[in-house]
Amino acid sequence: MAEQKQQISIELPDELAEGTYANFAVITHSPAEFVMDFIRVLPGTKKSRVHARIIMAPQNAKALLRALEENIRRYEERHGEIKSSGKEEPGKQIGFQ
Repeated sequence: MAEQKQQISIELPDELAEGTYANFAVITHSPAEFVMDFIRVLPGTKKSRVHARIIMAPQNAKALLRALEENIRRYEERHGEIKSSGKEEPGKQIGFQ
């Protein structure tokens, strides 16, 4: 039996359309879910706060990873390689700067 693709109508409320800027993320997980906290760290401040928390099932987190990988590949084909800032250390929290 052939798989049918279902179209979903997605609404973007005005209050969310502008988006939220984040330059730091903390990702944790349990057996049932991934929790991604998006934070804005500003120079000269000693305290930051979470501006968005996204919770996903592991299957959806993996689908998000694949979508990000594909979109980064397309971006780099068009605009060149994205250079990472700072020293990358496995197992450390990721700061997007």
